[in-house]
Amino acid sequence: MRTRIAGDVATPRENNLSHYRQLANGVRNFWLGLELGDRWTDEQDVLAVMAERVGVNDDPEYRYGQDTIDPQLTVDGLERLAGRLRKAAEDRQRVLFATGHPGGLLDVHRATADALRRAGCEIVVIPDGLQTDEGYVMQFADVAVLEHGATLWHTHSGEPMRAILTALERGGRPLPDLVVADHGWAGYAGQHGVDSVGYADCNDPALFLAEAEGTVQVTVPLDDHVVSPRHYDPMTAYLLAEAGLV
Repeated sequence: MRTRIAGDVATPRENNLSHYRQLANGVRNFWLGLELGDRWTDEQDVLAVMAERVGVNDDPEYRYGQDTIDPQLTVDGLERLAGRLRKAAEDRQRVLFATGHPGGLLDVHRATADALRRAGCEIVVIPDGLQTDEGYVMQFADVAVLEHGATLWHTHSGEPMRAILTALERGGRPLPDLVVADHGWAGYAGQHGVDSVGYADCNDPALFLAEAEGTVQVTVPLDDHVVSPRHYDPMTAYLLAEAGLV
């Protein structure tokens, strides 16, 4: 709460409601790699799920000002995520890490990858030469990212994950047993039938809808880009301890 990972977060209410509305109106950028069809065309239904799973204000008449992420729901999500990481470690699974928010979550994913490798998991190495309309798909510190103009790129798109999974299949390589990600990387993996877990902000409802439907196994609510990436270090340490990976 002090660093605003949860509690009174920096994302304003009007931004949250705008994103919920655009998802309900079928704007694909807000579907985060998922196929939602016509199941979530009512903005109020989206708000209800976000109130339940994230802790945003459930009053549809509250349209401007501060919005919230319930810290207990963040902790609950971390504990569910820890359970899935524990299973990955016990079974020595193949795990792929990816982020559309490298400025905030890259090191959270990197530290988790390091811990799973020490536990005997295989961290999936992505094929070389992958590209989407937005840029190149590459791997940095064990985490798949989008690179554009020599810069790690913020993206909501599921296309980078599509490129990875398609290339693995074409190359005769097995798909990951688990994807740990965020944004469209997590959404597309779940839509493709791969076990998918990850993180999402209160203005990114698609992954919470996917968790409600069972397409994504775990979605942890948090502000995905706080002032310093170091603010996530205690949270990451808690996650890894809960997973038995310390």
